[in-house]
Amino acid sequence: MKSTKAKSRQKDAKTPGPLSILSERLKKGRKTFSEVFYGFTIHEMVVGLRKDKGDIANFFMLIVFGDLVGLPIMPPYYAMRLLPYIIPFYRTWRRNLLREKDLMDMFSGDL
Repeated sequence: MKSTKAKSRQKDAKTPGPLSILSERLKKGRKTFSEVFYGFTIHEMVVGLRKDKGDIANFFMLIVFGDLVGLPIMPPYYAMRLLPYIIPFYRTWRRNLLREKDLMDMFSGDL
């Protein structure tokens, strides 16, 4: 049979001490502060850069693989050499390219 000291040590090991609770709260507070700071400072810039990156990627795919959607621009030799790298993104790209767009989509920034 275990002694009472061994049982109390097991109980102490399972319950967090005040320092560990304070440490966890400080970690959560630091994470919250960093997320708020990110939102105040660079979130809008990151969203704009992601949109620009997507637009450039769509433009490149249109130039290279325009014949797949009915717009032949480049000779198919170069497009066929790049085709194995594009297959995973083709369905999403085509859906985005052929999606019906509104005039306000171009001006989605702040007024």
